[in-house]
Amino acid sequence: MAVAILCAGGWPARAEGDREYGAYLASQCVTCHQATGKSAGGVPAIVGWPPDQFAAVMTSYRRKERDNEVMRTVAAALSDEEIAALAAYFGDLKATGGP
Repeated sequence: MAVAILCAGGWPARAEGDREYGAYLASQCVTCHQATGKSAGGVPAIVGWPPDQFAAVMTSYRRKERDNEVMRTVAAALSDEEIAALAAYFGDLKATGGP
């Protein structure tokens, strides 16, 4: 019975991140990633990223699947809830600058 429920979509949907909490957490991110959406010094812009893509990238840093020690360290310190909150915040921002 439990298997049937799980196979029928019994898992709860992943909760959307808390945008306000993401705004609170974002101060460390915008030290390198510009809040305007501009890319600077080889650091990619993260404003406007789809939340699922943002979360996937941060999770891959946490798993050490991407090569950037700074981002690995940052991601390792974040919980799933914090990553989801940051994803919601940055995904909702609109770029105000150029590339």
